[in-house]
Amino acid sequence: MRDLRLAGIDIGTLTCRLLIVDLPANGSLKELHSERRILRLGEGVDQSKRLKPEAMDRVAQCLQEWRRVIDGYNVQARTVVATSAVRDAENRQQFVDRVKSETGLDVEVLTGEAEAKRTMLGIRSGLPQGMKDVLALDIGGGSTEFISARQGQPPVVRSIDIGVVRLSERLLHHDPPTREETEQARVWIRRETAEAMAAMPPSSGSTFVGTAGTITSLAAMAQQLPAYEPARIHHYRLALETIADLEQQLLSRSKAARVGMPGLEKNREDVIASGAIILRTVMDTLGERECLVSDLGLREGVLIHLAMSQ
Repeated sequence: MRDLRLAGIDIGTLTCRLLIVDLPANGSLKELHSERRILRLGEGVDQSKRLKPEAMDRVAQCLQEWRRVIDGYNVQARTVVATSAVRDAENRQQFVDRVKSETGLDVEVLTGEAEAKRTMLGIRSGLPQGMKDVLALDIGGGSTEFISARQGQPPVVRSIDIGVVRLSERLLHHDPPTREETEQARVWIRRETAEAMAAMPPSSGSTFVGTAGTITSLAAMAQQLPAYEPARIHHYRLALETIADLEQQLLSRSKAARVGMPGLEKNREDVIASGAIILRTVMDTLGERECLVSDLGLREGVLIHLAMSQ
């Protein structure tokens, strides 16, 4: 593989991310530029099965700006992927065509399995040396992926249609959520988790690793970081007791009262509680006591996948 300069965009249900890197032939990703914006493309998709015009407007405007940024770096290749919200939307082709028309960018709509495999490429690139067997959890806006990766074997993937936006819109209608809503959420998550894991290899002996915005935000909150520090997030060990404590803090506050909580990313106040419920309930269901946090995931994985095709 030759030295490459690459750009990738991940269009998520809640968040859009841009990453531009140099990738030496025999090295690891070197970040040149990164941005993330909470744009809520998947707002209302769970109920309507359609992307809203105003949500598409927000993302299209962002992608126009990011196309100009990418052009300034003279990249050799670029990739744009979309996940759950676009995957589920009946008008996804309208969105893909609009992005192509307005920005010249081709959007690949990933299946849940393809999303998970590329996420694992990103996670694997940043695992501690010697860590071989992994059970990874990627909590997104519209879906959650379970990825079993054992050394020498292809990853086994299960994707469930529970994410922070979908859970909030479907069940958590009060602010803060009621005890009944929270229990309904737990029942749904437990059932879907058990079904997903029944179709996967036993996880005994595997390290439980979590990635994406919910988990990295909870790691930042656990450390009460005033600003996001990747070096303190990556490989942080998030204990189940800490997650349960944060979950209770979040569920006892309204969205407005969560604003300014140390470590909580701005504009994530309304979905962080559902994310905490998902993570805690999955770990309870699996009997996991600790989550190793990965700051690397899909956005890095799509670039590693792109490099492999060059």
